[in-house]
Amino acid sequence: MLNNIPRLFSFVFIAIAVWFSFYSSQPKHIEKENAPETTFATQRAFNHVKRIAKKPHYVGTEAHSRVRNYIVGELQKMGLQPQTHEDYILNKRGTLVRPQNILARLEGTGSGEALVIMTHYDSDPHSSPGASDAGSGVGTILEGIRAFLSQNKSHKNDIIILFTDAEELGLSGAELFIKDHPWAQDAKLALNFEARGSDGNSFMFLETNAGNAGLIKAFKKADPEFPVTNSLVYSIYKMLPNDTDLTVLREEGKIPGYNFAFIDDHFDYHTALDTPKNLDKETLAHQGSYLMPLLNYFKDSKLGEVQTKAEVVFFNIPGGQIISYPFSWIFPMLIIAFILCFILLGYGFSKNKLQLKPILKSIIPFVVSLSFSALSVFVLWKILLYSYPEYSEMEHGFTYNGYYYIAAFTSLSLLISFFTYYRFRHIEDKANLFVLPLIFWILLCTLFAFFLKGAAYLIIPAYFALLQFFIMIRQSSPNSLLMAFLGFPAIFILVPFIKMFPVALGLNILFVSALLTVLLFQLLLPVFAYYKSNKKIAVFCFLIFNILLITAHFKADFTEKYPKPNSLVYLFDADENNANWYSYDNLVDEWTKMYFGEKPLIAPSDNKTFSSKYGSGFTWRENAPKIKLNTPDIIWEKIDSSRNTDSYLLKIYSNRKADRIELFAERTIDFESFKVNGLQADSVSLGSDDFHIHTRRWQERILTYHASGRDTLRLKFRLKNTIKPEFILYESSYDLLENKALNVPSRPKRIIPRPFVLNDAVIFKKTISPE
Repeated sequence: MLNNIPRLFSFVFIAIAVWFSFYSSQPKHIEKENAPETTFATQRAFNHVKRIAKKPHYVGTEAHSRVRNYIVGELQKMGLQPQTHEDYILNKRGTLVRPQNILARLEGTGSGEALVIMTHYDSDPHSSPGASDAGSGVGTILEGIRAFLSQNKSHKNDIIILFTDAEELGLSGAELFIKDHPWAQDAKLALNFEARGSDGNSFMFLETNAGNAGLIKAFKKADPEFPVTNSLVYSIYKMLPNDTDLTVLREEGKIPGYNFAFIDDHFDYHTALDTPKNLDKETLAHQGSYLMPLLNYFKDSKLGEVQTKAEVVFFNIPGGQIISYPFSWIFPMLIIAFILCFILLGYGFSKNKLQLKPILKSIIPFVVSLSFSALSVFVLWKILLYSYPEYSEMEHGFTYNGYYYIAAFTSLSLLISFFTYYRFRHIEDKANLFVLPLIFWILLCTLFAFFLKGAAYLIIPAYFALLQFFIMIRQSSPNSLLMAFLGFPAIFILVPFIKMFPVALGLNILFVSALLTVLLFQLLLPVFAYYKSNKKIAVFCFLIFNILLITAHFKADFTEKYPKPNSLVYLFDADENNANWYSYDNLVDEWTKMYFGEKPLIAPSDNKTFSSKYGSGFTWRENAPKIKLNTPDIIWEKIDSSRNTDSYLLKIYSNRKADRIELFAERTIDFESFKVNGLQADSVSLGSDDFHIHTRRWQERILTYHASGRDTLRLKFRLKNTIKPEFILYESSYDLLENKALNVPSRPKRIIPRPFVLNDAVIFKKTISPE
């Protein structure tokens, strides 16, 4: 396909470099069950996952208790003395739950400062077995601690093993630990193991209130074999509303630490597909490859030294190394890049290798390839969403065939880039084509230096590009293999993001991957600009694009392996004395058709009552039969009355196995005080303002109680005596398919419960107020 051997080799080298950027960052060897006792064996960790994730084990279920007992038993087998820690927690957003944390402690020879090794053991309500999230964390820690104890090494620092509960219900177990357990005051550093998928690299990202320099320095000294991390993702993570248990330790206890999480196969996250079968063992091995070296390093190090004010830019490179440098280097490196660029521009013009006219002409392919690629991908994805309406059923925005679309649109972006630059092949001095991409990249790094310092390491490819530019000026036909080699840093740094962004944030941002693809192509112009067969490569990309698009089409249908998510709830409204079926779905399938028919009624548009991760509300409504429900006992008591305010005690007791109780009130009503089971919520910052779920409200919901027993809910509140208290009560149980009166059949194998929403629930609604 290419005209000579060096160019052929350069093309092959780039292809291998792209493959290597993914392959090199994860363990490939899986330690078997019979591995030495002193080593972390992935299979032994996986055996724990299989036992933990047999079925959903969210708070309040029998399976949840069995998982807790299993973890306690495994810790006891190691000779430890585990304890459980249980109490109510009311978080800032009005979620009440009673977590049961599991803790154990390895005492060291030092002063009592402690390293916390943590994950959560509850699964997401109500259908996820929780193999990856976070059975993988439980298995990693149980196997890692067992291997550590088998090494029989002394250690200065105490090691706290913490399995939090109710993480899926608002990080409540972590809050209980940091606020109420005496060991929390000894904790100086934490390692937290998480998951948002079931496959792929485990990525390290930090939590700290101070600078990150100490944490990165210690991480480098611990020397994990397969580190995958960078300061760009760390910077983006800090700007997003996503939190982990470690966030609570950082915010409430000023405890810094490391998160380790994987996100590939995001379509398994919080679904019935989060099973041991779908958990990739190499991913589990990657978690273990972090735990063991970090545990062995921090067992004796001074944990307080990770708290520093200094900030560093950091990123991993092939070979398991972390490169880091201080923020103070960002602007000097940027200035040097500008100086070198101007020197080379002057040198190129003086040698007549650069001319103004061809540089101005190069604006056309530069702008066209960037803009047309992003626009084409954006528009085509919208067309695909229209053509495949079933994609809208994937709540998180990543379809089962999503990887084919990433590859297809990457091919489309390359097709546009190769063909566009082919049209300008008549520019003889190819250095002219590289001027604008080089300057643009350095300008982009300038923006990062001011507004996103974690991305400042992207100046590194610019230095290699400057060297390529110098060679292009010096030589009329540079060695393509050398130029490809100099482009390797750009490939290794940028290629993972082309895949990562749509996986993490949904396929709606595929146009960002298109932009990254074109920018990478332009950084590789010192290779591609000298090819004589760019038109043929464009044709090849066109073929690949179509093959991938056709493959995605044939994998678009839901199957038993890749089932359709759907939803159904039953709601009895005691105020209206009627019952309705509701669904969040956009399409009716063979299962929901039994309740909504071919043309279901559209649900009211103002129905986003129940909180969900993606703000979903009911879409369909249909009349349902009225059945007898054991309604809750509701007792009002006016306990005090002053000149301006009245105080009330409200008791709510569920007479059926309610999993969730929610209360709503007019948003304009601010309570003077409000306690639930003796607890008062803290204020919360939303944007630039401070709010309180009860006393300075921003929403109608005032409480979500996730029941773990049959305790009575007690609300004690005070409000102005001009206001009569009135709440809307929703009592929900996750037993729709077990309710004999409703007789709802099981789903077909090609359908699973929709995640992230209140689903498969029997809901009782009633307006309550004192008589």
